[in-house]
Amino acid sequence: MALDGCGIFCKYVLIIFNIIFATLGFAFLGLGLWLRFSDNTRGIFEIDALSSTTFVIAVTVLITLGSVMLFVVIFGDYGACNEKRCALQVFNVLLTLLAIAAIGIGVITYTQRVEVGQRIAEFYSSLYALYVTNGDPVIRVTLTFIQEMLHCCGVTGVPLVETLKCPKPASTTEHLIMPNCPQVISSQFDSQAPLMLGIFVGTGSLLVIALVCSIVLLKQLRTVQEEVKASYGAVY
Repeated sequence: MALDGCGIFCKYVLIIFNIIFATLGFAFLGLGLWLRFSDNTRGIFEIDALSSTTFVIAVTVLITLGSVMLFVVIFGDYGACNEKRCALQVFNVLLTLLAIAAIGIGVITYTQRVEVGQRIAEFYSSLYALYVTNGDPVIRVTLTFIQEMLHCCGVTGVPLVETLKCPKPASTTEHLIMPNCPQVISSQFDSQAPLMLGIFVGTGSLLVIALVCSIVLLKQLRTVQEEVKASYGAVY
């Protein structure tokens, strides 16, 4: 007995899904490990005052998420390729938890976007204050990267009084005053919150689609096994 067309389709959908999932898992894990052990950012993790900052938490989440995704892929790929029901059952449970987590995190992030944006802005301010205190080159690189990426200028927005060099002014008035980084960070996060919600919900939806395919394949395998047992019993 073999899988029918629907079962075969679901099997290959799961294989493709797991390849994509594994690629993302390696990317998240690799990025997290690079941020954790890179010469430019490793020092942040060695400073007790920054051990609970958003950056450290985000890097920890990347490493954890990448590891979890690769763990899920092991069961999904093994179950789909080898048509193993036990592995697919574990895969279904893990997918369900991930889908709930993705949608839940997206909703919480969206509804608490002001608070989350403020926390990220506070992280920048904490880094800035620490840099003013000890002049750590690792923190300087981090702050400069944030300023260039968001086109903002320190905590005051006044290039003449800022400790760090601000980005190149985009207009005449920006020679005197530019948007300060905490304000820009908060406003950017608030304006991009719907997009982030869509990403999380979309991710959850893709996980649900994979879950449906896995359930269909699991039922097909159960039916095939029952038919094989019935045929075997009829022969003997």
